[in-house]
Amino acid sequence: MKETRSTCPYCGVGCGVIIESKGGHITGVRGDPAHPANFGRLCSKGSTLHLTASPVMAEQTRLLQPMRRLVRGGSLQPMAWDNAMQLASQTLASIVRAHGPDALGFYVSGQLLTEDYYVFNKLAKGLLGTNNIDTNSRLCMSSAVAGYKLTLGADAPPACYDDVMHANCLFIAGSNAAYAHPILFRRIEDARAKNPNLKIIVADPRRTDTASSADLHLQLQPGTDVTLFHGMLHVMLAEGWVDTAYIAAHTEGFEALQTLVAYYTPARVQEVCGITPEQLLQATRWFAGVPPHSANNAPDPAWRTLSLYCQGLNQSSSGTAKNASLINLHLATAQIGKAGAGPFSLTGQPNAMGGREVGGLANLISAHRDMSKPEHRAEVAALWGIADVPSKPGKTAVEMFEAAADGEIKALWIACTNPAQSMPDQATVRRALERAEFVVVQEAFATAETCAFADLLLPATTWGEKEGTVTNSERRITRVRAAVPAPGQARHDWQIVVDLAARLAEEPGVTAHATPNNASSLGHLNNAQHGLHMAYTSPEEIWVEHRESTRGRDLDITGLSYAHLENTPEQWPMREGAAQGQARLYEDSVFATANGRAKFAALPYVPTAEVRESRFPFSLNTGRLRDQWHGMTRTGLVGKLFGHVAEPVVQLHPDDMARLSLTEGSLVHVTSKRGSIVVPAQASSDLGAHQAFIAMHWGPAFLSGRDHQNKPLAGVNAITTSAYCPSSKQPELKHAAVKVLKAELPWTLLAVAWLPEHKAQTILQALRARMVQFEFASCVPFSGDAPDNGIIQGPARQGVLMRAACSEAPDMALVHDMEQLLGLSGSDSLRYVDAKRSQLRSIRLQHSEANKVHDPQLEAFIIAGDTSAETWLKALLQTQASTQEYGRRLLMTGSKPPVALVDAGITVCSCVGVKDVAIRNHLKIYQGDSAQRLASLQGTLKCGTQCGSCVPELRRMIQLTESTT
Repeated sequence: MKETRSTCPYCGVGCGVIIESKGGHITGVRGDPAHPANFGRLCSKGSTLHLTASPVMAEQTRLLQPMRRLVRGGSLQPMAWDNAMQLASQTLASIVRAHGPDALGFYVSGQLLTEDYYVFNKLAKGLLGTNNIDTNSRLCMSSAVAGYKLTLGADAPPACYDDVMHANCLFIAGSNAAYAHPILFRRIEDARAKNPNLKIIVADPRRTDTASSADLHLQLQPGTDVTLFHGMLHVMLAEGWVDTAYIAAHTEGFEALQTLVAYYTPARVQEVCGITPEQLLQATRWFAGVPPHSANNAPDPAWRTLSLYCQGLNQSSSGTAKNASLINLHLATAQIGKAGAGPFSLTGQPNAMGGREVGGLANLISAHRDMSKPEHRAEVAALWGIADVPSKPGKTAVEMFEAAADGEIKALWIACTNPAQSMPDQATVRRALERAEFVVVQEAFATAETCAFADLLLPATTWGEKEGTVTNSERRITRVRAAVPAPGQARHDWQIVVDLAARLAEEPGVTAHATPNNASSLGHLNNAQHGLHMAYTSPEEIWVEHRESTRGRDLDITGLSYAHLENTPEQWPMREGAAQGQARLYEDSVFATANGRAKFAALPYVPTAEVRESRFPFSLNTGRLRDQWHGMTRTGLVGKLFGHVAEPVVQLHPDDMARLSLTEGSLVHVTSKRGSIVVPAQASSDLGAHQAFIAMHWGPAFLSGRDHQNKPLAGVNAITTSAYCPSSKQPELKHAAVKVLKAELPWTLLAVAWLPEHKAQTILQALRARMVQFEFASCVPFSGDAPDNGIIQGPARQGVLMRAACSEAPDMALVHDMEQLLGLSGSDSLRYVDAKRSQLRSIRLQHSEANKVHDPQLEAFIIAGDTSAETWLKALLQTQASTQEYGRRLLMTGSKPPVALVDAGITVCSCVGVKDVAIRNHLKIYQGDSAQRLASLQGTLKCGTQCGSCVPELRRMIQLTESTT
């Protein structure tokens, strides 16, 4: 067994992992106890990474050789690498010759390594002469960047994870850290255990697992955060809780802000946010550090307040204002630059920070330089050996796809990201992908939705196969290491870019800063005039150049080396001569501005880009699931991760459900000004009236169908808005005005089956190809718990669940086709067909001698036309129970099972496979206080003892049982 230290490829916490491999294949993963980001802990997603990297999975899901489409929508044809790169370089060159370099657009990813990012940035800005390179970090962190730069002077989170343990108050805004950053949330739980007096405030429109753990939940109206923050500062000023000496010595612009917030009275906050004056006062008191029974009503000088925030602030048309207004509170109370205090943005992707470090955004250049400043452009040009870098800001993510949809951008090069799932306003994105003359997708997984639009697919390496570095939320740089060789013909991302650069350098008529019909040679310009170097031979060589670009900058890492990083992840800055990186910034109260003073930002509250009104009376919020990540290109391969939330739903308040005459599972149309989707409804009192919530992960691979124009439905982002913050250009993915109407789709279908491991993903993809033939369809994997009953021992099985609905029955040949896919067309299947009523029931049983089970088990079924037997048939299959007593009654309709069934329950603990039924049964018989009951659950059922992601839900279940006894 070989062990390799690396990092997790999911969220920005940046957990260290130890990859176990044997015979060139990844066999396991566990947390690295020596890594300072996680100290050995992993969440449910990270702990299942090895399941996404098995050879069987790779054969079915990975892109293993270059592929080409001769016609749009046609089949893929394999190509040799040399031919593929020749096609790519010649096509890009011809477009540049005809239209100039700004006709190209590069859209890359916060999942790339820093070295990959660096060469992409240099290729676009240094070699081709276009700033049209942006990243999906634009959807994630650009408002946080803009907020930091506006107030503190640099894109530099001033705090670190350890500050959680030193804080007296945690102010969590727009972040469900329990789901989005679970390992950091474990530290919050540790901090609460260490200091029971720790105050936790959560500002969120939903009562999330994070909010349920808070001492105070500010359940504000969506998008009203700026009013809340200004209202808190209003109270601070009224009560004398600001630090006037600190403001005078280290900041500027406070007078303008003071004038602005005079308008944000507690009454105004209540009107806009829905927060009572009492809640506002309590939150402000804790933030400012005024003890509950202070004799002089003054802040405690030793008090420390740490803010944690994420997409609720960032993904907004007022994202910069939200971030800056929260930072204002820290500056006004001097809660910055010391242990346990400061504003701390939580990064959504594993290397969004690294991408910003190398300037991999349309408005940046290397090492946090601003392309609008001539001296910054000159510094980068000198480093790269060219005359200049272009000064015109490039197209940001939304702008890039709008330009491609309008025909301005002719070619799109997309790497390690999936815009056909993740970008807002999917109608525009798909029009862009269809209209662009040339679309290249550089990707590891052939199953990503964007691959369907590619003219050329280039296979890239992924987690466990790559070498380089990433930077996490606390500015910590960690080495990423390869545990196994690349599968098939996959190449490293940086190698693909270097190959492309070499070929473009030989293309006549293409120059840096080219104009149409310019006939000079890029190769000549490169080699003879400027000497731009792109012929890297290792990621370390790239990193060393990046390191030099940081010299003298706020993120200076000239004191670091690859050799040092081999043993110790380090935080930047770490300047030449330093023994270690810097944990906290601004401890000397000198900020990264021209005069060293922080700047207050006086930005007024502006409502969301779309407001609720009579035609669109609901506020749609999107967010994360506990066990899934982003577009689920990787996590969506693991059936086990669907145990907690099995299928797509839209959550609505129970009062809204009743008003719309909806029951649990009713299909509804959720419609915005951009499009519509159909999705089952679910009642939830965790959100307010006239609000709706859909998880951001449900793209067209999992939630689809066709509209009245026979066009495919494109998942949740068919209805989100591309309206963006004018400063950060980050779209408002967290809010859209929608209407919700009951869908009249009486003909329904449910198909559920266990799948053979070597075909599971292939069958899933085949079923997904058929989703668009229904008016509603969802398709998800699921997993059985790994059997361990003393008789059966083995890995968990994987299955598929597909449901569909139509206003009228489709051609039954489609259903028969699905029967064949799921192995239901053979002689071992039981079948009932009523062609006149378009009803079908088909089941397959299996005697599994291999597992020493002689009783027949339900292996697969399709019920169509009448799906009322769903509950008991699905439970019978998923629990792998014996069907010996059923016989042909398995073909019965009706919701009542012919034989009593035990409730299968819903998975609460994904790691151990503990269901809610088992937890409730245990809590019925075990008495004690909350801590004792949690300890009993952990000791007896083992739930919450692995990654700990389910602990907040366990606490909520304990509270619920206490309130009903």
